[in-house]
Amino acid sequence: MKSNILSGLTVGIVALPLSMALAIATGVPPQLGLYTAIIAGFFASIFGSSKINISGPTAAFVVILIPIVQEFGVSGLLICGLLSGIILILIGVLKLGTIIELIPYPVTVGFTSGIAVVIATFQIKDFFGLTIENFSGSYIDKIIILFNSFHTFDTAELLTGLFTLFLLVLWQKTKSKIPSALIALSFATVIVTFLNMNIPSLNISTIASTFSYEIGELKGNGIPPIPLQFTLPWSYLNTDDINLDLFYKLLPHSIAIAILGALESLLCAVISDGMTGNKTNPNKELIGQGITNIIVPFFGGIPATAAIARTVVNIKSGGTSKVSSIVHSLFILVSIIFLSSYLSYLPMASLSALLFVVAWNMSEVKHFINIIKVAPKDDVYVLLACFSLTVLFDMQIAVAIGIGLASVLFIKRTIDLYSIELINTKTSAIHPNIPENISIYDINGPMFFGAAQNALKTLLNANEDTDVVILNMQNVTMIDMTAMVALKSIVDNFKRKNKKLIFSGLNARIVKKLTKAKFEFDDINLKTFDNLEDSINYSKTVI
Repeated sequence: MKSNILSGLTVGIVALPLSMALAIATGVPPQLGLYTAIIAGFFASIFGSSKINISGPTAAFVVILIPIVQEFGVSGLLICGLLSGIILILIGVLKLGTIIELIPYPVTVGFTSGIAVVIATFQIKDFFGLTIENFSGSYIDKIIILFNSFHTFDTAELLTGLFTLFLLVLWQKTKSKIPSALIALSFATVIVTFLNMNIPSLNISTIASTFSYEIGELKGNGIPPIPLQFTLPWSYLNTDDINLDLFYKLLPHSIAIAILGALESLLCAVISDGMTGNKTNPNKELIGQGITNIIVPFFGGIPATAAIARTVVNIKSGGTSKVSSIVHSLFILVSIIFLSSYLSYLPMASLSALLFVVAWNMSEVKHFINIIKVAPKDDVYVLLACFSLTVLFDMQIAVAIGIGLASVLFIKRTIDLYSIELINTKTSAIHPNIPENISIYDINGPMFFGAAQNALKTLLNANEDTDVVILNMQNVTMIDMTAMVALKSIVDNFKRKNKKLIFSGLNARIVKKLTKAKFEFDDINLKTFDNLEDSINYSKTVI
């Protein structure tokens, strides 16, 4: 119990500034990130399958959430989170979690590397203290805006960011158990507060100088010193704006959030299971994440998922049960109530420096370069496509096309496993005296819509002098409707030419399926036998 409490406190220290930084990066007030960490850390651990995963706002979501906030505001974001929770529950109930786990590695690396590039790019504004009134548009538009605004950079902001970044990197190399974020941000906050008080002309940006709040009669700058409050996700909208058309517009974004959240959660589970030897149930984990994302918006939180970095910190700090995640949530809750005024002094440039480190850690540069060097060309093309789409367009498009590319890649490689080969010369050594007008084809692998066309072409081009064709299908593991239609076309073609077709070695399940599809195995032109020897012996008697 003691180790879990201590690990929960350690993770809480890491999650506290990171949750605020991620919320700011998304385009919402920092306290919404804190609310997310509190609710997600508690409910995901209660309802999920993993004992040690820590859930909350993550860097992976930043890219996909920014355009939602810009177009639909905070309420649109909260509604998207609610809808994504429902979708995640459906994915878990339908037991699709195991399928999502099979997303190819180049796809996930392309996503995460692209997200890292976008996050790092968006931190340039606060890190350099650039004066930009309207930082919106496509990725290229924002690059142009940043480039044109560099003459406005603030030396004090830049030095603050560099100092924080230096401490973050230096402290990590010491291998100390004290989180680097605590050391770097604490020193930076104290120094910036001192400078702002004694040299007002510097005016280094902080959370307090950037954000304000108004909750009832309570007004102020920075982070409101109040615990969680129940709120309806659509409360920021006018009644006339709440209609089916709004939900239709938000649904594609919600699906993208759900898919990305599922990928991130299951990837986190795979990593944590590998480190601890535990076994996470993927479908139960997704249901837990779904329930969490339904609850989070009612407390003003943004979409959440399992966070890999915080989970690794939890494991390395001695976390072994769900207690650590709950303690991490309680720590953040207590911090809001008692330390909100101090947290508001955090410099914006320091939070940008923290996100630079997060972006670098999730960029997987080594894996990205390794895939390009050693992977097959198909994998490289998929990697570059997912990366480019994530950076240049948005995650909604990237997720849709990425999943599509993964499916195409899977189909192509499954087709590659399929083969159909004329084996008369090989078989004659075992079965001598095979007449020349008997052709034996060996079929291996699953027969589905891609492979079926290959079989159709091969058999229809068979030697015209052949009277009997034997299909050795003992290694055919499955057959789909397209393949059955192709086989039926072959059967009908052979009947017209008065040729005989024999299926050899089919398993009982496939025979039953073909029988239901009206394959007449008692017909003189179509037979089925359990093994190749019986098929050959029968063929010799009918020619």
